[in-house]
Amino acid sequence: MTPKNIIAKWVEAFNNKDAEALADFYHDDAINHQVVNEPIKGKQEIKQMFINEFARAEMVCIIENIFEDNEWAILEWKDPLGLRGCGFFHIVENKIKFQRGYWDKLSFLRQHGLPIPSN
Repeated sequence: MTPKNIIAKWVEAFNNKDAEALADFYHDDAINHQVVNEPIKGKQEIKQMFINEFARAEMVCIIENIFEDNEWAILEWKDPLGLRGCGFFHIVENKIKFQRGYWDKLSFLRQHGLPIPSN
């Protein structure tokens, strides 16, 4: 599969809130760095992150674009509440080795009625 195809399938698993299926897309030593949070290292830790996040908020990923450049896929997305973001995925041997995501955490927390941390 191409990186673009892999990320399209990843979005399906995300929208099904299937943390187990999502984890299967990652290498055992993968890194998921949502830049508004600390990086998550390891497939099992990434799986637990998804379990925690799905329990916390109703998240839906609507694909606007998926771009591909060699081993990289770039996902431009939005959600039904108007939040927008993008993710960069380094695909090695048909698995995600590294992921970095950019989105507005404050808007996300407000839209979902979640507590806003104080500094």
